[in-house]
Amino acid sequence: MKLTWFADTTIRIHVGGEILVADADRAPGFVDRTELVSGADRRFSLVSQGTALPSIDPAAWRPRPAPRAIDADAPAAPVQLFSIGERTILVDAVGEPPLVLMAGAVPPRFGRWADDAVMVLFGDGEALITTGTVLLDIARPRLVALAADEQHIETAVAELREHLDGAALVSLEPGLALEV
Repeated sequence: MKLTWFADTTIRIHVGGEILVADADRAPGFVDRTELVSGADRRFSLVSQGTALPSIDPAAWRPRPAPRAIDADAPAAPVQLFSIGERTILVDAVGEPPLVLMAGAVPPRFGRWADDAVMVLFGDGEALITTGTVLLDIARPRLVALAADEQHIETAVAELREHLDGAALVSLEPGLALEV
């Protein structure tokens, strides 16, 4: 899985053999939008309500199992996107950890699968700290990636550090890819 954050909620994701782009229309001026969406298999939005993604209950959801070796000739399972709350999307790719993109202020109720998930939190200031604190109190993700301006990252890291309990915490830099 490779995550490249640009600003706000604009992110390019390479996962499960597909390229996904969120909120390409919200990319800052220095980003070439043609290049951003080039080769994208799917485009979607975290901020607009017209995403038309299926909604699921994240507390009851389970990741799809990896294919068995005997089924090696079967076609690859496509990446699935689900709405799991306000401005929150779950990306399910077989063989990859679940990916949660969270631009909303309130994390949804997660199932046990969240303990192996990669969570990207978009926001700034107090909202980022509040969302991160609530998230880390209800789940133990593999990785929490903060997608925010540099001025908010230092404060958020200082506040969230005591809640990590084994989860990794990183900040995303605009335009730089993070391999997970």
